[in-house]
Amino acid sequence: MSEENFETIAIRLQAERSQYKEHSVPLYLTSSYKFDDAEDMRALFAAEKEGNVYSRYANPNTSELIEKMAALEGAETGWVTATGMAAIFTTKATFLQNGHHVLSSRAVFGSTHQLLTGIFPKWGINYSYADLDKPQQWIDGIKENTKMIFVETPSNPGIDIIDLKWLADLAKENNLLLVVDNCFATPYLQQPLKLGADISIHSATKYIDGQGRTLGGIILGSAELIKQIEGFARHSGPAMSPFNAWLLSKSLETLAVRMDRHCENALKVATFLESHSSVKKVMYPFLESHPQYEIAKRQMKQGGGIVTFVIEGGVQAAASFMDRLKMFSISANLGDTRSIATHPATSTHSKLTEEQRLEVGIEQGTIRLSIGLEHIDDILKDVKQALS
Repeated sequence: MSEENFETIAIRLQAERSQYKEHSVPLYLTSSYKFDDAEDMRALFAAEKEGNVYSRYANPNTSELIEKMAALEGAETGWVTATGMAAIFTTKATFLQNGHHVLSSRAVFGSTHQLLTGIFPKWGINYSYADLDKPQQWIDGIKENTKMIFVETPSNPGIDIIDLKWLADLAKENNLLLVVDNCFATPYLQQPLKLGADISIHSATKYIDGQGRTLGGIILGSAELIKQIEGFARHSGPAMSPFNAWLLSKSLETLAVRMDRHCENALKVATFLESHSSVKKVMYPFLESHPQYEIAKRQMKQGGGIVTFVIEGGVQAAASFMDRLKMFSISANLGDTRSIATHPATSTHSKLTEEQRLEVGIEQGTIRLSIGLEHIDDILKDVKQALS
């Protein structure tokens, strides 16, 4: 199956059929499993044979999702968690300990920032930030106690890009783990592991689900690294439910066709916004005006479904634009079939100080658009009337 194309793997790779020969994989809503005898139980708990022992550890639905995502992203294996933030926390908590240092991209999701600044320092884990567009900061930011480089690319919400191959080489030269939040791109548009990263993380809540229905996190990497993550996650318990795994696995069957439309629509919206007199700045990876356009074209298949722009007039103009939208939803989510508008300064990144927001390019007039699958004429019509 690994020699098949992306779309075929996403649709055809599934758990082994039961005696009922179902065409669509069933839900395995069970918390535990029955053993053949005492020896079977002993051998399974001793990891001398493969099999399910408890759904906090593994379930046929979560196992299918892991196998499918690993195949799509070029990983040996993976682990799934209840949410995207659980995936980020689990990964960092597995490999970091008292005295360690994390070098992170400055532009990260608001909750990732809270982990680095408010939670991990309580356990003696320190951090520093580097800007995606300033390579020297990454070189200078590595310390004797640095253990991990964590990067979000494209970043949220500024859509900054970093050369992952260059960063992977830097990490390897310094014996560091490179962890990439690949949420905005999905494995269809970008495959960090093939560019040299050690671990790729997804908030499956976004494009993997794609319809705003459920929560989930996915961690992908080598068998050696995932084994360590499994050891932590089995006992700390951030398990994904079988139902959510089943839903996300089914969603992957349409990921490619959905992303094609997201990207097609987003590029047209970004191009329109760039020509509008009320717009100060537009950030989209496949616009030639994007500072990392050449890097984006090299490591991404398409530009993604997120368009971020700055409207002239600051917070009042931003609020007025959002209030005038008729079709777009005002929500903090993204990656949905439905187009969504978000004002990061007062929502997803509201816990940052104004200075911290400006450091990652979030102005009071910054608006993040998650471009959906509606007809492009209707999307543009709504944006145009809200700007006029």
